[in-house]
Amino acid sequence: MSTPASKASATEALPPPESCPLVEFVTLVSGKWAIPLLYRLIISGGPIRFRELQRAAHPITQKELTKQLRLLETRGLVHRTVYPEMPPHVEYEATPVARQLLGSLESIAAWMRTYGRSLHSEKPAAPRLTTGHPPPEKSKA
Repeated sequence: MSTPASKASATEALPPPESCPLVEFVTLVSGKWAIPLLYRLIISGGPIRFRELQRAAHPITQKELTKQLRLLETRGLVHRTVYPEMPPHVEYEATPVARQLLGSLESIAAWMRTYGRSLHSEKPAAPRLTTGHPPPEKSKA
């Protein structure tokens, strides 16, 4: 028979559950514009200026673009270079680590081109499960 003390020691001996890498990825690149901006920076192949990036990510606001770029920079996915001139000249570039995402992001883009429209329709195009029973009738209120 196990006692509460033996249960506690058995629980403490277990390693913590491994976190899901996809949850960690979503946390890393959180924000509506994070992935499109990161993708644009990766495919540009080099430094890109703020206004050029804003035009490419239309209709993003200047405030949101600044916020997302700072977040991506903090997380090590974007490198920011400020040139000491007037007016200030700032360029952004995907880091080598971020460039490793290119294949994955292209796969997601291809998947969206194939399935995205059917997933965004008002009436889902997903197949219905059949149970052998007729569907319930809708009440006429």
